[in-house]
Order: sequence, then structure tokens, then C-alpha cells
Amino acid sequence: MNRRKTKKIMVGNVPVGGDSPITVQSMTTTLTKDIQSTIKQIKELEEVGCHIIRSAVTDLEDAKAIEEIKKNINIPFIADIQYDYKLAIAAVENGADCLRINPGNIGSENKVREVINICKERKVPIRIGVNSGSIKKEYLEKYNGVNANSMVESALEHIKLVEDMGYNEIKISLKASNVFLTIETYEKISQIVDYPLHLGVTEAGPIWRGTIKSAVGIGSLLSMGIGDTIRISLTGNPIEEVKVGREILKSLDLLQEGVEIISCPTCGRTKIDLIKLVEEAEKKLKDIKKPLKVAIMGCPVNGPGEAKEADIGIAGGQGEGLIFKKGKVFKKIDEEFLLDELIKEIKNL
Repeated sequence: MNRRKTKKIMVGNVPVGGDSPITVQSMTTTLTKDIQSTIKQIKELEEVGCHIIRSAVTDLEDAKAIEEIKKNINIPFIADIQYDYKLAIAAVENGADCLRINPGNIGSENKVREVINICKERKVPIRIGVNSGSIKKEYLEKYNGVNANSMVESALEHIKLVEDMGYNEIKISLKASNVFLTIETYEKISQIVDYPLHLGVTEAGPIWRGTIKSAVGIGSLLSMGIGDTIRISLTGNPIEEVKVGREILKSLDLLQEGVEIISCPTCGRTKIDLIKLVEEAEKKLKDIKKPLKVAIMGCPVNGPGEAKEADIGIAGGQGEGLIFKKGKVFKKIDEEFLLDELIKEIKNL
């Protein structure tokens, strides 16, 4: 796919936009001022592959906590600010790598300028985020409600405000909970500006339903070459957000890391406990960082032939199975030893 070329910005030490890898973000669910709990959760997110983390800054205590949090984590920290320009300034002063804020919502031009000036001084980018629920009344009236036009014009107003103050270290998000609206809005903004885009389907819902909505919306945009960083918004443990985000990228070959398991849905030809085999394989292969395609197929019909693009795989039989590499069978193993032998061969690759 041809990826849309955008301006590259730096969020801490992580590049976003341009030809940089697409990154996966998440947001902490802890009180930011609860420093130890916040650090613990961020470290857990780092372990599953989160590239950038965001936390809510609701008061000065939250803002001051950033300094200590930053000393104990390895990924960039974004401060999520609602309305209060003083909190934005305090967050930057305490080491935030990026602000998530809408400049037009924080008061007078002088207040906005104070925020922009400290961001300029510290080289801290600003993420301008417009959700379908935060559109200015005048644009809702002008465009007859919530739609791509009213969302994009709201974003452009915030962007112009920052640009007019001589700053362009910006990334943009235009999220809606409706998948079609999300896709249409990001398509529209991508034709107008070249700033990096943060993709997401906001308030996507519980893990199962939200994963599907996010995969459809974000996956559609990424397949069109739109998007530079993503966050999956799920009602659940943020670790699941990171896992889903990484799988979306891997499914589009936008993340070359870890094991991708190819497995068939089972049918009457399956003579082994394929479901159990796949579940155990997922657990045992989850920590492998090397990019590999591993096929776990229920029978020889769907084995080496249909899964020949896999680096290595197994195909079940009656109480036994075949191990194959790039579609060529090289070993037959009893069913009880099949997974152990597969793991052994993977480690030898």
C-alpha cells in the first residue's frame, strides 16, 4: 500500500509521521497522582509493546507527578488536558513529551500563547483532538449536525490558531464512535493537511465489540495509507488495547514483530484437538519477538498446501501430525509431542 506522506514530529524519542513506523498508544486508567500505580501500569503496557502512553492530568498534583513517573518509564508520556491552560503549562514543565489539548477551548488568546510558547521552548508537540461530541455549536448549525464537515472545520480552527502563533509541531485526531463517520472524517482531513494523524474509533465499547469496530475503522484507514499512530479505545484493561492495536498493524504487514498464527476454523476432517493446540501455542509463542508466520492446521488437506506461506507449521492427522517449513513436510510426530516439537523447531529457526 502507498502510505500518505506526512510531516514527521518527535514525541519524546519516538518519531510519528513521515516514514516512521506506525506506533501503538494507550491511556492509563489509574489516577496520575497515584505515582506508583501509574508507573506499574505503564510498565505492564511497555511489556506488551505500547510505544507511547497518555495519562489524564486533572489537577496540579497530577501534573507534578509526571516528573517522577518519567524517571521510571521507558516510553514517551502524553499529558491529556481538558480546558485548563495552567495544567498544560505545568505538565510541560514537569516533563510531558506531548500535550493532548484543543487550543481553542482553553480561553483567551493570551492563555493559548502561553501554552504554545512553553511548547516551543521545550519542543513539545501538541495533539489536537476533535471528537464527534466536542464540535462547536456554530459548526453543528452550519453543517446540520455531526458529520465529517463539522468535525474537520472544528479541527482546522484549532490548527490555524496554533499555526498563527508560529508553531506546527502538531498531530491530529478526529475520532467518532461511528465507524463510517470516522473513516470519512480522516479521509477528508488527510486531503487538506499534512500533519500526522492519530487514528481511533472513540468509545468503541467493550473488548469484543470494540475490537471489531476498531479493526474495521482503523484497518480501513490504514489500508488506504492513512494514519501514523493508533489507539484502540476499549472498555477494559488497556493491555488489551495494545494487543489489539499491534494485531491490526501485523495483519496489514505494518508491524514486523512477533509470531502470527495462521490456523483453520476446524471441520469434520479434524482429528486432533486443534482449539486446545492453538490456545497453548499462543501462550508459548507470545514472547517471541522475531517476525514469524506459524501455521497450525487441522488436517493435511489444509496443511502444507494452503499454509505454504507460513515459515513453519503443523498439520494434524489421526493421533499424529506433520511438521512443515514453507509448505514442505519434513517430520511426522505423535500428537502428544506435536506442539513441543514445533516450539523446538521454531527456536532453531
